[in-house]
Amino acid sequence: MIRFTHVSKEYPRAGLALRDVNLHVGKGEFVFLTGHSGAGKSTLLKLIFMEERPTQGEVRVSGYCSTDVRRRDIAHMRRKIGIVFQDFRLLEDRTAEANVAFALEVTGAPKNTIGARVAQALARVGLTSKGTSLPSQLSGGEQQRVAIARALVNNPVVLIADEPTGNLDERATRGVFQLLEEIHGAGTAVLMATHDLELIRQSHHRVVELDAGRVVADTPRDGVPPLLGRTGS
Repeated sequence: MIRFTHVSKEYPRAGLALRDVNLHVGKGEFVFLTGHSGAGKSTLLKLIFMEERPTQGEVRVSGYCSTDVRRRDIAHMRRKIGIVFQDFRLLEDRTAEANVAFALEVTGAPKNTIGARVAQALARVGLTSKGTSLPSQLSGGEQQRVAIARALVNNPVVLIADEPTGNLDERATRGVFQLLEEIHGAGTAVLMATHDLELIRQSHHRVVELDAGRVVADTPRDGVPPLLGRTGS
């Protein structure tokens, strides 16, 4: 589903962000992506949804390859990927329903299907009663659930979550993570970038650790991630 083959990414001023990365995320997996700030996590995620292209190597995502994908095909590829960010990125002047509907509108979904699909997505994240609320009327955890509903409404094969609990308190973090677990349990692959080692300790999913742009650990499900025993991590 997602495959990095000898991928390096260099920025003109910042230098190498990723160095010879080889990584495969299969259908239906749940993978944590972790590492210190500046380790290359955000760059890796940008390469997945092809906001950036690798300097060397290739990235394959659901049949699309970074070396020859056309710009117009990237939009089709992104319909197969749900993306959730730490800062929610909701439209403040639109209701929860309208925020979720926006993801369908920009992909040209038939208008007569949008209402039902939005309702289904909000029900899936437990926000049926909050559809007419503006983001300012929702808690942080609820806002992130709206963002997740927006990411799910196109039925993606993989959900990319970039620090989705970074702005949430402990209770909201547990709720959002449980929701991601349920999404994974329904068959969607989840790749979650996080600094939250407690989530990693409790879940026993596969952990990929980056350091200075390199994959330094790739611990399979039910393993004991090496990073958890390190001081200062």
